[in-house]
Amino acid sequence: MAHTSPINVEDYRQLAKKRLPRMVFDYLDGGAEDEKGLKHNRTVFDNVRLKPQRLVDVSIRSLSTELFGSPLSMPLIIAPTGLNGVLWPKGDIALARSAAKAGIPFVLSTASNSSIEEVASRCDGELWFQLYVVHRTLAESMVARALKAGYTTLVLTTDVSVNGYRERDIRNSFKIPFNYTPRVLLDGIRHPRWSFDALKHGMPSLKNFETSATQDIEVQAALMSRQMDASFDWEALKRLRDIWPHRLIVKGLTDVRDAQKCYQLGIDGVILSNHGGRQLDTCVSPLESLVEVTEACPFPVLIDSGFRRGSDVVKALAMGASAVLLGRAALYGLSAAGEAGVDDVLRLLKEDIDRTMAQVGCASIHQLTKDFIKSDNAGLSPALHKTGA
Repeated sequence: MAHTSPINVEDYRQLAKKRLPRMVFDYLDGGAEDEKGLKHNRTVFDNVRLKPQRLVDVSIRSLSTELFGSPLSMPLIIAPTGLNGVLWPKGDIALARSAAKAGIPFVLSTASNSSIEEVASRCDGELWFQLYVVHRTLAESMVARALKAGYTTLVLTTDVSVNGYRERDIRNSFKIPFNYTPRVLLDGIRHPRWSFDALKHGMPSLKNFETSATQDIEVQAALMSRQMDASFDWEALKRLRDIWPHRLIVKGLTDVRDAQKCYQLGIDGVILSNHGGRQLDTCVSPLESLVEVTEACPFPVLIDSGFRRGSDVVKALAMGASAVLLGRAALYGLSAAGEAGVDDVLRLLKEDIDRTMAQVGCASIHQLTKDFIKSDNAGLSPALHKTGA
């Protein structure tokens, strides 16, 4: 009898593709311009090979770790992603609850469909808040709300000074609220499960922007233009550091010099990311910068963009990452089966990490080093090749 349940992230991607209308799936799955960045994010993992060490007792293995003093059951975090309510009703809450059950943090996006306060009131796990700076006044209001609601960590995203040129979305005329053209309506008819949920729960809105702070005329103009504050710079980051008393992480870096500046400013950690290939199409993969950054910066270095397998996670940990953020991988599960789908994706990845650890001869993720990897690409990282790997 054939096995029909999903057994990996790609299986959930295919289920998501079946359930979602094309324009919604394209929003989830697509990247910028020619989508070379999407392909490159996966290719770099192929250019790093694992080197097992034999005759090691791996009968008991541990995936647990600490990050900023907080325990994690495994080195994963649910990344900030916008418009999750379009994929599944109350998608942000489903993701946050799944993360809490798994014992890992959840990062709520500024562009979420559930508000900062609603997620905090309905989820009991560790919550981080990701900040897009659309307007300085509005940003400071959101920071104050996240602080009051008990979010432990603020994540500033820096790689969206302008929006990426996502051609799938342009061709589909994807926007919120939807423009109900005959093509969109026909697409909905062809995907009745999604359409039933959308009709039952209504189309989601950007809840974090529905506050008194958005009544300011300048703020309204910024929201109408749907543009980020492209003037946000290092001086602005210093001010953000001053007004946020807890952990502050900067996301969207790929250059070691930027990471070093963050460390000098008292930032608590960085997330290496190229926005999952959704911004600058020919950007380097964060994995290509990982070793150089971790060797130059003595604070936690996290990473995202393109992670689909437990072996991907093991490679990143061996190269110095403290943890990995999951974007699309978790969203494929959400889109296919809601909270249960996210639960299962996290289970599959946890089992995959554990299995890979056993196969490479490493009993604890804290024992992973560059001795376990070899690069097939001389350009991957100069620091990686200094080790002779």
